[in-house]
Amino acid sequence: MNDIKKNSKKKYKKIVKQSKFWPIVQLFKDRKGFINEVSQKSQNKILEKIKPEDLYDELINTVYKEKLRISKKSWKADPADDKKFWYTLKDKIIEFESDKNNPKIKNEILPIVIDRYTEEITGNFKRSHHGFAKRLITSFLARLLNTARLRNPLGSLNLDSTIQIFGRHKRLRKLSKTGTIVMVPTHFSHLDSALIGWIISHLGLPAFMYGAGLVLYNLKIFAYFFNSLGAYKVDRRKKHFLYLETLKTYTERAIVNGCHNLFYPGGTRSRSGSIEKNLKLGLLGSTLEAQKELNKENKKIYIVPVTFNYQFVLEGPALINQYLSKNKLNKDLGYSNTFKIFTFLIKYFTRSNRMAVTFGNPLDVYGNRVNKDGNPINKNNLSLEKNNKTEILNNLSEKIIDELMAGTVVFSSLILSFTSFEIIRKKFRKMDVENIIELPEDELTLNIEYFKTKYKNVLESVKNLSEKKKLKISDELLLSIDDQIKIGCKNLGLYHAIRPLELKKDKIIIKNIKMLFYYRNRLDGYGIEKII
Repeated sequence: MNDIKKNSKKKYKKIVKQSKFWPIVQLFKDRKGFINEVSQKSQNKILEKIKPEDLYDELINTVYKEKLRISKKSWKADPADDKKFWYTLKDKIIEFESDKNNPKIKNEILPIVIDRYTEEITGNFKRSHHGFAKRLITSFLARLLNTARLRNPLGSLNLDSTIQIFGRHKRLRKLSKTGTIVMVPTHFSHLDSALIGWIISHLGLPAFMYGAGLVLYNLKIFAYFFNSLGAYKVDRRKKHFLYLETLKTYTERAIVNGCHNLFYPGGTRSRSGSIEKNLKLGLLGSTLEAQKELNKENKKIYIVPVTFNYQFVLEGPALINQYLSKNKLNKDLGYSNTFKIFTFLIKYFTRSNRMAVTFGNPLDVYGNRVNKDGNPINKNNLSLEKNNKTEILNNLSEKIIDELMAGTVVFSSLILSFTSFEIIRKKFRKMDVENIIELPEDELTLNIEYFKTKYKNVLESVKNLSEKKKLKISDELLLSIDDQIKIGCKNLGLYHAIRPLELKKDKIIIKNIKMLFYYRNRLDGYGIEKII
């Protein structure tokens, strides 16, 4: 019945024995050439999508949005000449206000903007730095994760027994030998990038190229590690067409050049705590464009969904506050500088000793599951020749979501939060969530015996879903109900200033219903709420 058991230690052989033959190493041998390729391809695509007479307006709109960004709080990772560049460029563009069809706009102004964006985005991967960075990060993570080591400096480092890896990782290893892998993970925490970096190395895979939020580059030491591990910079404040088109082209050209890639299909960290259901089709679209080109060489791209499963998310309070405020902009989500990020890692790893990562079934760009040889299983009839891009992307998006949901590992803490919140929601069924989270504590006390009956119902539903391979269950769900509730209360919101629940002898008191809602949402979308 149980899907998740303690890992046995396993050492994976390297897929490519010598790192000098990694695709990312080959690509960055000519970094300047790659930048030029991305810039030129981006400009060509932009000119295909924008009429010549509209290019001026698009450029001036970009400048105004950049000036607006600059007028707000700047980041240390922003280019030193940011203000000077954009204000000077505005003066150059304004000269063509009365001559919007002037070819200089296309031939001189557009290249300036796209060259800058391409240079900003491009990482600076160096093979000589990668090995050192990997060893240092592995050692650092191991010492933080292994709490026994912290208590006993002479104890052994045992990282792979703490981070549990499940799913189709063996198939992933085999497919990486014959095609290009694009990982698409869930995104809950700043921890995700560090964790997936270690896992890629642990599985013996070559270094991946992946996007890291520019905010994480605010300290040079972090920038060094991200560059060394294959990251490129993503500035999520920039949502305008020219920047996004350059970013999509960057990932496309990297994939065409054979670089394994990783990006978060949900865009940013989940604010609600649930698996993101509205995936960013733009970046997924770059895989379609790359496959179209690779078809000529009979090469394949494999999409691999990855689900992160944590006992708690340290940034949870800031994330759920933003979600409930319905304000997606200009909110401090916490951990926006290096000290906070570093502190976050220490606090997380020294207080949580169990997490799980699930690799879903690999897919082709049409959403077909593929076998170990990369051939479609139960192939659908979609193709780049017969179907439009949106139709293919919508299908692929649905299949990715299915795999991410199926990769969810249910701990007792999730059932505890789901059950308790749904009991309150049922009691106040005429209230919306915004009002429920304002309820006073005297309305948030649950009788333990009544709670147990509802917990058992949810547990049974979760086990049924596990048998249907709709999700996975942790081995702690085989313990007695009383033990599950104790473990769940211990782990739920472990580090938060106000814990979601307090367990008394004959009752459960909800102390932080906002965070309870956040963790409850991890089981959203499975239809479990119908049984309460």
